[in-house]
Amino acid sequence: MMKKLPLLLLVLLLPLLSMAQSRVNASEILDKINRGEAVSYRNATIVGDLNLTKLKNMKLKSGKGENDSKEYISTVNAPLTFINCTFEGNVLAYFNPDNGSGMFNASNEVYNTNFDKPVRFENCTFEEESAFKYSAFRGGASFAGSRFSEEALFKYSDFAKIVDFSNVRFSDDANFKYVDFPVTADFSGAVFDGEANFKYAKFPEGVNFGKAVFEGLANFKYAKIADTFNIRGAAFRGDDDFKYTRLNNQSFTLSNLLEKNK
Repeated sequence: MMKKLPLLLLVLLLPLLSMAQSRVNASEILDKINRGEAVSYRNATIVGDLNLTKLKNMKLKSGKGENDSKEYISTVNAPLTFINCTFEGNVLAYFNPDNGSGMFNASNEVYNTNFDKPVRFENCTFEEESAFKYSAFRGGASFAGSRFSEEALFKYSDFAKIVDFSNVRFSDDANFKYVDFPVTADFSGAVFDGEANFKYAKFPEGVNFGKAVFEGLANFKYAKIADTFNIRGAAFRGDDDFKYTRLNNQSFTLSNLLEKNK
């Protein structure tokens, strides 16, 4: 009987061991990306900055004037999948060395990253900076169930296929300013603790904010929405700005929209 006890304990501990997060260096992930390999991690803690802006295939974007800033583009050519992972460092698909520097120290350079294949960051935690400004997600993107501790920067991002931010917790500002969503964007169940910035955003196929919670400013100024604007069950607990917002080419107020979504 005593010999069977260690085996029984091991069987009981297996589910807990499978749930424990392994630690992976960000450099290991970057090496895989640079080799063109698909990246897939589950229940992992990513240690260090995952800086995707200076991959081996980085190229200088042509067509810039002599006095314009130099724009360097890196491209992730393989699928990225992270499920229930924690990112302890920054996750960068956009980097501007001049941010925070004086004009005399400006490098006049900017680094961006595009994604050719599907990107999945599901049920993940971003503990530090996350920047996807100007990124093109050509294979679709899902951040469903994730949590952003700092500003989630998606300003000017380009989404070509699926756009899933359902049940995401934005603990700081969520910046989707100037984003053109070509397919129905899913923000159902999302919680916006800071400003939800959708100023100048376009939703030609509609958007789902069902049961979303807006604790801070819900900023939809100048946004254009076609088809459906689902806010059924949503809570607006902070200020809102729907000035010049158009739904199916018509102006509206938040109170009218809430009434229609009952």
